Amino acid sequence: MHRLLAAVLTSLGAAALAVGASLGIVAALDATPEQPNVPLVTFDRTP
Repeated sequence: MHRLLAAVLTSLGAAALAVGASLGIVAALDATPEQPNVPLVTFDRTP
């Protein structure tokens, strides 16, 4: 029973760590500013 409790607590801790890491990654990606969609090279298209 003691090993089963340790296994359950370990798996719950690992799951909580995974959820926390994923939320941290999402928060870091949302914190970066939006980049402007401006082309570096433009071509003149006049006929």
